[in-house]
Amino acid sequence: MLPEPVPAAAPENPARPAEPAPSESAVRRALRRARDGAVLDVTEAAVLLAARGEQLDALLAAASTVRDAGLVDAGRPGVVTYSRKVFIPLTRLCRDRCHYCTFATVPHRLPAAFLERDEVLEIARAGAAQGCKEALFTLGDRPEDRWPAAREWLDERGYDSTLDYVRACAIAVLEETGLLPHLNPGVLSWEELTRLKPVAPSMGMMLETTATRLWSEKGGPHYGSPDKEPAVRLRALTDAGRVGVPFTTGILIGIGETRAERADSIFAIRSAARAHGHVQEVIVQNFRAKPDTAMAGDPDADLEELAATIAVTRLVLGPKMRVQAPPNLVGEEFALMLRAGIDDWGGVSPVTPDHVNPERPWPVIEELAARSAESGFTLRERLTAYPKYVLAGSPWIDTRLHAHVAALADPETGLADEQAVVEGRPWQEPDGGFESTGRTDLHSTIDTTGRTGDRRGDFASVYGDWDELRDELAAQRSRAPERLTGDVRAGLDLAASSPAALLDPANEAAAMAVLTAEGPALEELARLADDVRRQVNGDEVTYVVNRNINFSNVCYVGCRFCAFAQRERDADAYRLSLPEIASRAVEAARDGATEVCVQGGIDPQLPVTFYADLARAVREAVPGMHVHAFSPMEIVSAASKAGVSIREWLTELKAAGLGSIPGTAAEILDDEVRWVLTKGKLPASQWIEVVSTAHELGIPSSSTMMYGHVDEPRHWLGHLRTLASIQDRTGGFTEFVPLPFVHHNAPIYLAGIARPGPTERDNRAVHAFARLALHGRIDHVQCSWVKLGDDLAADILRGGADDMGGTLMEETISRMAGSENGSERSVEELTAIAAAAGRPVRQRSTTYREPVAKLTPAGQAGPTLLPLTPA
Repeated sequence: MLPEPVPAAAPENPARPAEPAPSESAVRRALRRARDGAVLDVTEAAVLLAARGEQLDALLAAASTVRDAGLVDAGRPGVVTYSRKVFIPLTRLCRDRCHYCTFATVPHRLPAAFLERDEVLEIARAGAAQGCKEALFTLGDRPEDRWPAAREWLDERGYDSTLDYVRACAIAVLEETGLLPHLNPGVLSWEELTRLKPVAPSMGMMLETTATRLWSEKGGPHYGSPDKEPAVRLRALTDAGRVGVPFTTGILIGIGETRAERADSIFAIRSAARAHGHVQEVIVQNFRAKPDTAMAGDPDADLEELAATIAVTRLVLGPKMRVQAPPNLVGEEFALMLRAGIDDWGGVSPVTPDHVNPERPWPVIEELAARSAESGFTLRERLTAYPKYVLAGSPWIDTRLHAHVAALADPETGLADEQAVVEGRPWQEPDGGFESTGRTDLHSTIDTTGRTGDRRGDFASVYGDWDELRDELAAQRSRAPERLTGDVRAGLDLAASSPAALLDPANEAAAMAVLTAEGPALEELARLADDVRRQVNGDEVTYVVNRNINFSNVCYVGCRFCAFAQRERDADAYRLSLPEIASRAVEAARDGATEVCVQGGIDPQLPVTFYADLARAVREAVPGMHVHAFSPMEIVSAASKAGVSIREWLTELKAAGLGSIPGTAAEILDDEVRWVLTKGKLPASQWIEVVSTAHELGIPSSSTMMYGHVDEPRHWLGHLRTLASIQDRTGGFTEFVPLPFVHHNAPIYLAGIARPGPTERDNRAVHAFARLALHGRIDHVQCSWVKLGDDLAADILRGGADDMGGTLMEETISRMAGSENGSERSVEELTAIAAAAGRPVRQRSTTYREPVAKLTPAGQAGPTLLPLTPA
């Protein structure tokens, strides 16, 4: 439990730093640049926030011009929108204590800690009867962490958390009333956003401000509120983009921030929006003092100040962003807000009050339409998700919500169909139909006819803003470490005497020196690694006879290194049915395979039951076949959508026949690199949780590292330390597999950001260093022939590696990226690679422990064909 905050007693707010008014000439220069369409910097934005009088008029005119151009581009010139909604205050308890808030309260002032499900549905049904289409869920952040009454209420009804209850209520609203939930539960993690996305077309959280002092200094409006730390809120805003959630955010003005801090907040939102494209609207909200709060005596934000802030927000965020001002907080100044550049009035309810600002009733919708018309605008109803996202569908709108959204949307504009019947519809997993279709022969034809194009059809948009990414990467670059002769010698001596000590932070200089070694030092490193390999594993080179089965390449996560993922409508897209997968397992068994390695894209059309059904189908078709399947990303995604914990999900998969999991999706276990390399993939902490939980359940895994893209040697060292730490706790890693980045068709390389894969020096050093640094922890180091090629693989077998992986039989992921080393190797070809290294071979099992035996299929499994449906 968090400690109880001190009861509010009108604390003194931190002194607002002195901020002199900008000079007339500075305002004129900034206005001129705004009128000319120049990109403003944060200093110019702060200057323009001070515009008043004729200068304010000029600022508003410039913002209106930008807004109008955006509406024309969107195909709705002169249209201002709103959402017809009901406000559902699911709980007014909160673990935070914002000094201006009257929404959050204490348990003894409420009849119950939460609204009951029936109360939620009563509000939603009343809204549906009035033609509302949005159910806005507003609630305090994680009240169970502070209030025992909240914890007890949830426990009595079988909910693990407030967010579990939010999810259940959202599903009930969808099924019972047809309203579309918009969720505002506060700060959410990547995993929580993933879990809630299937039940809500949109979510939101106000950034409010990036002024850390307003949170950290005693007496500040956010002091004592853990969820109001700007860094925490920015991470939640960014994670929403990584998950692909249409997201509402905004700033709150007049709470003690300076103009510079306000401008910084606007630019922070712009950065997140550019990187991920998920910010659907930005609310500029003015502080209004409320009685019985610590800030009751503070002055309201001036409406001209609000107008100036809206105008600057419009200019900074550009014509494509939707900008909103709450209509119940602007008095009679509707026209002023429209002049400032808004194009949306937000949610307006004919049924429920604004529980956050109860003293400010919503305007009647007819009055809002009339006020808009006075300024030359037509008022149109939209849905909770904006037209751009409604019309795009996947990946923004989860498959389970497609029917709900389509029932209320105008298919031409993406706005609301105002004549639509609002009624409940089933919320359920997608019906796969279990027929295969698309380019199902890609696993073989990739080596003959190749891929259709070098990039997927939405290359320009799915990965975020490449320029923003370049800036982010440039800010992270470190100077190349200076290699000192003494450090290299110390590193080699350490590698010879106590190789695992290379991972000790105290030996970082020595470790970095040998990891970046060249010439004779690299040769000695490789020799030392091979000596350790011989000591641990002998001279035999092991391999597994296996078949890769990639069941679908449909994926919208947006990993910037991945050339495998396709949109559903792309020419190379495909999806395999369970019978087809079982048939390929039977073929593999007849060719001597003891393992199938099964992975696929995060395909929104696949039901969550698909994964356990797949393991069962393979085991039924070939008893004894080892199912090595599902990356940590697939596991987290499916568990989140199923609404169960990772432990529960893995337990179910193990019972269905899962034998081990591949340690892929690791890339580099440093979020600094991951958020450049991937857009929506799981954070490093989540990857660690998945593999650790798997090991605890007796499910072993491999471990991997993909290198040679935007990473640096310091990241390799950190990655190996992380793997070593996990292995010390769980002992569940079977091998370490360094994976050189294949660049040819990788989006991040085509965009000019990543380098063209690792050098030969890098490849030799990484394998040798891993053998030494992981000594005593992970016994097996594998070289990937499909990425390295036969000759380099043989060379690396002379420098610490003891395993060549599998025969694969089919390999699509690296080949789609442009690997030129084929899709399969026979046992004879693997034997030849080992012979080139002067080594014998031995077939192994997946885990290196079990004896290898010929498997007999249970019976004939014939392929059938599952249509690719428009996502």
